[in-house]
Amino acid sequence: MILELAGRQLRITDLRGRLGARLDAMPVIHRLVAENLLRAGGSDGAAAFDAWIGEGRRDVELPFFSGRIMMHDTTCVPALVDLAAARDVLAAAGGDPGRIDPVVPVDVSTDHSLAVDFYARADAAALNMQRERERNAERLRLMKWASGAFEKLTVHPPGTGIMHTLNLERLARVVRVEHRDGVDWAVPDTLIGTDSHTPMVNGIGVLGWGVGGLEAEAAMLGLPVILRIPEVVGVRLIGELPRDVFAADLALLVTQRLRAHGVAGRFVEFFGPGVATLSADTRAAVANMAPEYGATTGFFPVDARTIAYLLETGRPPKAAALVEQYCRAQGLWFDPAAEPDYAGVLTIDLATVARGAAGPTRPQDLRGAGETAAFITAGVAAGDVPAGAIAIAAITSCTNTSDPRMLVGAGLLARNAVAAGLAVPDWVKTSLAPGSPAAGALLQRAGLMGPLEALGFAIVGVGCTTCIGNSGPLAPRMLEAIAGGVAPVAVLSGNRNFPGRVHPEVRESFLLSPPMAIAFALAGDAARDIERDPIGHRADGTPVMLGHIWPDAAEVDALLASARAPDDVQRRYDAAEANAEWAALDAPETMLFPWDPASTYVRPPPFVRAEARAPLDGATARPILVLGDDVTTDHISPAGAIPAGTPAARYLIERGETPGDLNVFAARRGNWEAMVRGLYANPSVDNLLRPGIAPGRTVHAPSGEEMTLWDAAERYAADATPLVIVAGERYGTGSSRDWAAKGPALLGVRAVIASSFERIHRSNLVNMAILPFTVAVDEAVALRTLSSDALIRFPAAMPLMPGAAVGLTIEDRGTTREVTAILAADTAVECEIIARGGMLPALLQRLGADMQGVAG
Repeated sequence: MILELAGRQLRITDLRGRLGARLDAMPVIHRLVAENLLRAGGSDGAAAFDAWIGEGRRDVELPFFSGRIMMHDTTCVPALVDLAAARDVLAAAGGDPGRIDPVVPVDVSTDHSLAVDFYARADAAALNMQRERERNAERLRLMKWASGAFEKLTVHPPGTGIMHTLNLERLARVVRVEHRDGVDWAVPDTLIGTDSHTPMVNGIGVLGWGVGGLEAEAAMLGLPVILRIPEVVGVRLIGELPRDVFAADLALLVTQRLRAHGVAGRFVEFFGPGVATLSADTRAAVANMAPEYGATTGFFPVDARTIAYLLETGRPPKAAALVEQYCRAQGLWFDPAAEPDYAGVLTIDLATVARGAAGPTRPQDLRGAGETAAFITAGVAAGDVPAGAIAIAAITSCTNTSDPRMLVGAGLLARNAVAAGLAVPDWVKTSLAPGSPAAGALLQRAGLMGPLEALGFAIVGVGCTTCIGNSGPLAPRMLEAIAGGVAPVAVLSGNRNFPGRVHPEVRESFLLSPPMAIAFALAGDAARDIERDPIGHRADGTPVMLGHIWPDAAEVDALLASARAPDDVQRRYDAAEANAEWAALDAPETMLFPWDPASTYVRPPPFVRAEARAPLDGATARPILVLGDDVTTDHISPAGAIPAGTPAARYLIERGETPGDLNVFAARRGNWEAMVRGLYANPSVDNLLRPGIAPGRTVHAPSGEEMTLWDAAERYAADATPLVIVAGERYGTGSSRDWAAKGPALLGVRAVIASSFERIHRSNLVNMAILPFTVAVDEAVALRTLSSDALIRFPAAMPLMPGAAVGLTIEDRGTTREVTAILAADTAVECEIIARGGMLPALLQRLGADMQGVAG
């Protein structure tokens, strides 16, 4: 089928012809998956399409080929280390290491390791960037090596934006032109990303979702992502947003409602008349939080708002015209009156959205903005630092800084506060870290950068910063107050607030809109009703209320319209890409990466091998960790600062690192020896094997000694004893980080038994050949009583089939019980990966099948 645009002929898949009358009844996500099968899936895709569409089968495994892949600096480094080590394995066996090379475009952002060392000063961004280069030069060299060693891999240097903002404003095409076999095709833009917030681009109609690093590595090398037929939940939006709320408030309400509804592992698609009232920026904020509400996607189909966004961000008019023409021709254009056939439907009235604050420990726990006092630890005051004092107030993360309307709203609140004579107390650490290099210029044109800087919200850099835990040291006054008994609170415009995530000393955090973050910073504490109590006082003692400084919606919209400069968006990205320091950075230009044996950042990991792990048939395992509900990937493998006195800190200091500047765990993900020493060390982790076990420690059963997880793992490995982790509900929620699976695998963990898993982490476990087992909730609760002496016996013949029921025999303290566990492997391909010892061994076995010695 041919699509003609401005005299150009482009071939397209005849989607309506193949789907017929049923197309209009299908979720748009299903239409896009069907197109991918027909165009990119080859014979396997055609067969899957026929079985799904022609025969109506629901048990079909769909080979999905992503058009591109995105990574960021802290997920790409472990992936690049894996690929570099895999090249070594192939070369050592006499093979061609060049066979390890991405076959699809891979874009890497450099955003996740930037820390807020300097703040509340106009030169903070430059100083923080300098510290970034000093701390992470070795990792940056690896990334630059990769950009030369791998043909289709592009690294976007520091300062070019947060991964998802970069994708949204610059990389995403919505519809792209692909040259294949001498023919130009128009195809939907699709991607997978090694970050759970990849669905942000769903806000402009691009189908994409987060995957683990190992799954992305396989996709880089040409393997499809294997899907079950997506179960799509429709969220019907009706009404219009109130004028005094922002996109963040809607995103938090959606998170609360969908978590309660239950969409874990499902795809979510928004429909209904309310969708048409939302800007693409607002949709992207809602889509960004798909992992927080548990879904694979938060998809908004393409419509006029999408086209407007492409033009507002400087995309060429011809490219925007192609998007509209293609989507209309293919039945992908949004119809607000359509009622597709969804697996389930939830209705949200936009008119019910109110100013909110989610927390203090989970994103789905939405409160009214004035209700924070009832949910924080009371604590005490320390001098003039009040109980519930705000330690960190951060306008941070792609979630909300990618929406210029929220930035303008924050700037107007700052302007109004300055005019009222208000100031932020000196115990509050303030920061503004936008996702886009164009954000600062927009705020300057709007005349709002000055008021923001006056309140301490100077731009500290373009990167994730506080949202990912790189908040830097607290203000000295706050450290003194904490020592005096103050229980600190953080407020941020981010997407996650698990205890200790934004800073090790901060256990409670609230997620809220950028203007509300500034309001709390001005108040100085969360122990008040921000909606009704004074935020501060004028010089004459007159109280200043939130309503006095809250930005007027009409003024926000008018100022944003006047400050927009579509041509400037891409110019700012071009300038950021032309990074002189990056261009000058020296990096190897070899096919094989030259490892430095003394490096504390980059080391070849032992799990990159061709050999499979020993089967568990008839094996007897011991529990190394027994955990409760809601154990997140932050709990398993932290991203933030490496605390002094910990096993990871001791390891690094013994190798010459400076005790006061050990960097963050996220920056050490290329060094497996540092990472395994930080596992489960989050202060919230409670190992129930024995009362009072400190985080990061366990009991070695044969000796009865308490020791670090790594020390115990080495002893168990010497005895060839496999290990098991027992957990509760939602195990592995949070970030996509593959180290939350790689780390346990290096400890010798062979299975995790839980009542439920989050999607990406379950996939990561499979790709490390760790068996994910689910048991009933009451059974999981009963297993929390296991002692360190427990033995878990596997059957003599382990059934490796999707959903297989496996009978486990558990012996503990003189009792024996039988437990039926379900293997949470979704596809036959996943079972094969487990059998082969993980994704990397499977890949190396496949590549080396014709080379003697690689598989043995």
